[in-house]
Amino acid sequence: MSTPQDPYVRVRGAREHNLRDVDVDIPRDALVVFTGVSGSGKSSLAFGTIYAEAQRRYFESVAPYARRLIHQVGAPDVGEITGLPPAVSLEQRRSAPGSRSSVGTVTTLSNSLRMLLSRAGDYPPGAERLDSDAFSPNTAAGACPECHGLGLIHRTDEELLVPDPSLSIREGAVAAWPGAWQGKNLRDVLDALGYDIERPWRELAPSDREWILFTDEQPVVTVHPVRDAGRIQRPYQGTYMSAHRYVMHTFAESRSRTLRAKAERFLTSAPCPVCGGGRLRPEAMAVTFAGRTIAELVSLPLASLAEVLLAAGGGSDTARLLTADLLARIEPVTELGLGYLSLDRTAPTLSSGELQRLRLATQLRSGLFGVVYVLDEPSAGLHPADTESLLGVLDRLRQAGNSVFVVEHQMDVVRHADWLVDVGPLAGEHGGRVLHSGPPADLAGVAGSATRRFLFEEGPAPAREPRAPSGWITLRGVDLHNVRGVDAAFPLGVLTAVTGVSGSGKSTLVGQVLAGVLADRRPVDTADAPAAPVARGCASAEGTDAVDRLVQVDQKPIGRTPRSNLATYTGLFDVVRKLFADTETARARKYRAGRFSFNVAGGRCETCQGEGFVSVELLFLPSTYTPCPDCHGSRYDPRTLEVTLRGLTIAEVLDLTVEAAASFLADSPAAGRSLRALTDVGLGYLRLGQPATELSGGEAQRIKLAAELQRARRGHTLYLLDEPTTGLHPADVEVLMRQLHGLVDAGNTVVVVEHDMAVVAGADRVIDLGPGGGHRGGRIVATGTPREVARAAGSRTSAYLAKALRTG
Repeated sequence: MSTPQDPYVRVRGAREHNLRDVDVDIPRDALVVFTGVSGSGKSSLAFGTIYAEAQRRYFESVAPYARRLIHQVGAPDVGEITGLPPAVSLEQRRSAPGSRSSVGTVTTLSNSLRMLLSRAGDYPPGAERLDSDAFSPNTAAGACPECHGLGLIHRTDEELLVPDPSLSIREGAVAAWPGAWQGKNLRDVLDALGYDIERPWRELAPSDREWILFTDEQPVVTVHPVRDAGRIQRPYQGTYMSAHRYVMHTFAESRSRTLRAKAERFLTSAPCPVCGGGRLRPEAMAVTFAGRTIAELVSLPLASLAEVLLAAGGGSDTARLLTADLLARIEPVTELGLGYLSLDRTAPTLSSGELQRLRLATQLRSGLFGVVYVLDEPSAGLHPADTESLLGVLDRLRQAGNSVFVVEHQMDVVRHADWLVDVGPLAGEHGGRVLHSGPPADLAGVAGSATRRFLFEEGPAPAREPRAPSGWITLRGVDLHNVRGVDAAFPLGVLTAVTGVSGSGKSTLVGQVLAGVLADRRPVDTADAPAAPVARGCASAEGTDAVDRLVQVDQKPIGRTPRSNLATYTGLFDVVRKLFADTETARARKYRAGRFSFNVAGGRCETCQGEGFVSVELLFLPSTYTPCPDCHGSRYDPRTLEVTLRGLTIAEVLDLTVEAAASFLADSPAAGRSLRALTDVGLGYLRLGQPATELSGGEAQRIKLAAELQRARRGHTLYLLDEPTTGLHPADVEVLMRQLHGLVDAGNTVVVVEHDMAVVAGADRVIDLGPGGGHRGGRIVATGTPREVARAAGSRTSAYLAKALRTG
């Protein structure tokens, strides 16, 4: 029985997701770490149960309207929770922030800096003092009127709009136009206007070419379509839109990411000629502090900005007060290893780990106490050298009178905890039990724990001899972001790990330069591939001809709504629908495979249009999803659910885990291939119909890898992976690495950007960047086999790699 003095959060009967009627007592005012293999249920306990219940109780205390909305969302499936304080969640959200969101807006540091310029800036003689809003590019008072505060002007030209002038308009010379009927309509309208659409583009009169591409006129003309055999097409009124107008309208207005990306291919970006890229009105750009405009200050790395503010020193009382406040706010950001970021760095370019640590740094200044902070892998994307700073920040939150609950896989964080909750033993239906709740040292006696081996048993050092490269890709004169004048050599036929502290230039070198050079020369396979990749930031490249294919596997979501899921992404859904269409009941009713798709009208539930969920708008909070009131999450109408395959409906098959589906669909070779690939990358616990909105970035990346593994191999492929072990328990890392080494053994090349020293120790070659982040990084400080890099002087990675190799 809980009392007001009871120091524990007591959970009774937790059944959320795969939790098996869990009872657990967790101390308050402590650093508590939740561990377990991926899919074991630790996030279901920490976020889905404890935080969700705290959130529900908060809404119960506010306005009746808000309570009505939150009732639609539902409560966590738990019997009782006592001793639960208010909670703050810092999850690694997968939703992409807007392009106007930046490091400055996430941390609110921009507000403080604008106040400093407004109150203590140096104004030109006779100039009026400006309000702080005048220093924001996101307000009407501050935004440059020419570029609307974006700092860039987008333009296009004939060469971009018409890449092949030997084609006629009929043959598709105007590449920027839309496809399908809309493109044909524009060509027919031009024909009706009297332009020659059969002649090669280059033979048209310059004045005609200019009008076709750039006119702002939108004439309406009667179009008489050519009649197809057996098909009558009536004349209609067609409106003309120039290629330039279409591209600019699509880029500015379309909500489709695909259409916007296509339009962007036909645009060039240049700094705004009025503000020079500063994004502000001239009167704001005329104000300085420490000799710099606000545009110059926000472009500095935060570590450098702190140096400038310190050097500015005295001045008025106002200046000293505002400068001290800014420095106090910057300190926790730099302490968390993010001093390389600048305030104008846009939020969409940040990793989810960087975003979470920025929000964590902001919380340190909030002054809250008596709350539970629930964090989702705060060490994600952190070099081991930065983990000690993270632990210091977590300790300070706890010392301020808070409870800190952390879902984490990094063993250094686990060892530092006051209390450990280990969930398992395995994933999905084989997990969902609390194996241990107590001090970390006591886990040594829990034989069934997958965490125990990695926490206490060092095991043998990796003994595998590094493979010999079969060739090299050499990049010369790499010059992009903070990587300046670097020559880099990537070996072929081996597994290479690229290491370095956050912001040292790893993703620039691998994800942009190496990927760009290769994508310019061969097909690229990636869920978010640009339509026309352009190599940049590299003077020359050699050895790329040895690679037949590039595959980039990143952590971007496989979809942004519950409609996207594991089965649709891998192609498994097509196989399952055909199996249902072949059943006796479906054939008797003349149901085709389309009937069993929740993405088209026919067999789906029309209330939720096959999503299984309806969106609940909370007005003052982000919208959330709740099960459809009619189909209760099944996605289908009752008639469709009358068709069964070996006793299961299509909804029940989608609710199977990958592991269970492998047995159920064992007689289908096509399904077996997909399911085997998913199991091989450690995703046997996921449900086939698990919505994309429920997947972590690490899970999304492994789904993409599984989709690639099930394809037939075609030539020498180079795989680029960006921190593939993020979100993985060490036991799952072993499973993943077996697959990556298998790809290399099959004659391919794998390059991973990685912070996990166990992975780096097992690589064939290491490229270490640094020595620091931002302007202090961007150089290759060590390269060689893992043992060679472990002995390198001047590398912040070497000591941690030596420890992983048991040589230090």
